[in-house]
Amino acid sequence: MPLLDRILGHFNASAQAKLDAAEALAPAIEDAARLIVHSLGQGGRILACGNGGSAADAQHFASNMVNRFEQERPGLAAIALTTDSSILTSIANDDAYDQVFVRQVKALGHPGDILLAISTSGNSPSILQGVVAAHARSMHVIALTGRNGGGLAEQMQENDVFLCVPAESTARIQEVHLLIIHCLCDAVDSVLLGVEE
Repeated sequence: MPLLDRILGHFNASAQAKLDAAEALAPAIEDAARLIVHSLGQGGRILACGNGGSAADAQHFASNMVNRFEQERPGLAAIALTTDSSILTSIANDDAYDQVFVRQVKALGHPGDILLAISTSGNSPSILQGVVAAHARSMHVIALTGRNGGGLAEQMQENDVFLCVPAESTARIQEVHLLIIHCLCDAVDSVLLGVEE
């Protein structure tokens, strides 16, 4: 296949994955945004975690909250649990890698806070353990995943929000995750700044 056709194929597949996800997930994205607004309004904060590309997504989300998305506003309380190399490596070295988010959730999370847990497969041990720790601290979970949701699907509780991208390709799932993050940031800003119609 010519390289140009491959490139165009990626654009088309990405666009289709986003359209499929919009139809399936838009109401749940709204629920997630309202949960975030409620938590922030009660003095809560959002802890975000993921591995690899999902770690970058967690950091992207936190930066949009603490700094801004597209509109000027005061900073919002969000922490990416993926950024402190000393914390991550000490936990992985002294205990096990699957505990890197657990220890941080136990130290930083409070009842009413939210864990934004991002895993394309839904089967990352460090994410699954982080969700267990969040639930033990009476935190809500917003899960971003794909495929069939993996183990994350089984961990969701009544007040959690499960956003499972209906796609198999890791690249397509990650592309939709970034769009979901942007939708969340925009929706939170719209509610907080009073521009919701």
